[in-house]
Amino acid sequence: MSAYLNHRTPITDTGLAVSPLGLGTVKLGRNQGVKYPETFNIPDDAHALDLLAQAWELGINLVDTAPAYGHSEQRLGALLPKLSQDWLIATKVGESFNTDTGASQYNFTPEFITQSIQHSLKNLRRDVLDIVLVHSDGNDQQIIEQQGALEVLNDLKQQGLIRATGMSTKTVEGGLLTLQRADIAMVMHNLDYRGEQAVLDQAAADNKAIFIKKALGSGHLALRDGPVDPIQANFDFIVQNPAVASIVVGTITPKHLIDNVEKMLLVLANQ
Repeated sequence: MSAYLNHRTPITDTGLAVSPLGLGTVKLGRNQGVKYPETFNIPDDAHALDLLAQAWELGINLVDTAPAYGHSEQRLGALLPKLSQDWLIATKVGESFNTDTGASQYNFTPEFITQSIQHSLKNLRRDVLDIVLVHSDGNDQQIIEQQGALEVLNDLKQQGLIRATGMSTKTVEGGLLTLQRADIAMVMHNLDYRGEQAVLDQAAADNKAIFIKKALGSGHLALRDGPVDPIQANFDFIVQNPAVASIVVGTITPKHLIDNVEKMLLVLANQ
């Protein structure tokens, strides 16, 4: 396929540069307790490897995972080396998922975060983690100011275990605090939800990076009928913001992956 995302956005002074689309991988490791519009089966290794190879061929260099995504980290650690490409991996700390109960647990203590980093290094078979984000439970300000989660990540960055730090936030206050203390804020932003626009504006002013989550409302927005393609409309809207480094979209369907890339190429061509 000729469509190729050759655009890369640098993340401040980290030396990292990411593709405008990132591949979310919750569906590679977990199908319990998710909010997608349809149920799905977790793909086997052959299908997962084909999807990852296709993503790279389309110009995607960023994969997004987390300990809370079931077995996603372990699977990426086993599969990505088979492709022999220079992937950037974003993972997270703070949330874990219990497959027996189908519930998440949160822990933002320095001890837990440090242990989580060690587990992620082992799971992903890496000596250094490219990007680590705090996986917020919604109490952003408390996690940052009282529990010092970003300071712990920045200390580990100074030790050479992490290249870029940030937080997947749920409030404007948390997003703004993250921009003061880290490289990346991951926020929800789409045509239906614009409540964190102030974070995107501040990131542009501060030369910090924004990752977008739930750009398509966990797939719900993509199902809307109407005269306007909802995926194209949301990509057009989001990329207007200069601080947006990457939109992370999760899929295990090759057709959807190609469609997302083609729509992003249209956005970039019209900039």
